[in-house]
Amino acid sequence: MNRVLICAAVGEAGTGLALLIVPALVGRLLLGEELTGIAIPVARVAGIALIGLGVACWPGPPRAGMLLYSAAVMFYLAYVGLAGGLAGILLWPAVILHAIMTALLMRASTRSRATKT
Repeated sequence: MNRVLICAAVGEAGTGLALLIVPALVGRLLLGEELTGIAIPVARVAGIALIGLGVACWPGPPRAGMLLYSAAVMFYLAYVGLAGGLAGILLWPAVILHAIMTALLMRASTRSRATKT
């Protein structure tokens, strides 16, 4: 079972990395159509989620996957809002929420390590 989980983690993280780097190509290969416009940032957030899922499924604490996901989405959404010019009404609240979640997950990870030693 552990080998299957590791294979799944690698596959999901690899797909997530591809969505993050070349979302249009992944769209063409998976769906037969290139992703364009607003689908690009949405695909990149999905890629970040798949990478987080891969990390969470890897042997070790699943909290690391959520921490990676929350921090990466926070930075990416902030980048999209500042450099990409895209900003819906919930963009900045989502950035703030992910910043809070990242801080809480980091704190929980630090406390978990401290109690193990």
